[in-house]
Amino acid sequence: MSYMEAVKAGFSNYAKFNGRASRSEFWWFMLFVVIVYAVLYAIIGIFGGLSASDANGEVSVGVSGFPFFILLVVWLVLLLPVLGIQWRRLHDANHSGWWWLISLVPFGGIVLIVFFATRGTEGDNRFGPPVTATTN
Repeated sequence: MSYMEAVKAGFSNYAKFNGRASRSEFWWFMLFVVIVYAVLYAIIGIFGGLSASDANGEVSVGVSGFPFFILLVVWLVLLLPVLGIQWRRLHDANHSGWWWLISLVPFGGIVLIVFFATRGTEGDNRFGPPVTATTN
């Protein structure tokens, strides 16, 4: 699956939590999300929306005001597509989507990354047929 196909699939299946997503679909879509946030933070930084220190003079980076509102809107727009593709990717590796909750415990994200990187099961599994034979 190509980059643009993965982005289109991610948004066309934005609230779909059943079925499967191939590794290429998942990783291309996650790259898109990282690029969106990197560009957004760069734009906010260029226009002075990032604060570099607090009242005590200690260094801290934060976003407040209108730039924070923009970040919140982008986060809300991307929330369901990201969760949906993560659940479908877990399904492709023959794991329940509820495994996503392990990210809420320390080091649970490492387990998820391993699951996301694991090759999908060949043929049908309990979550349905594979996306395609070549992209699994």
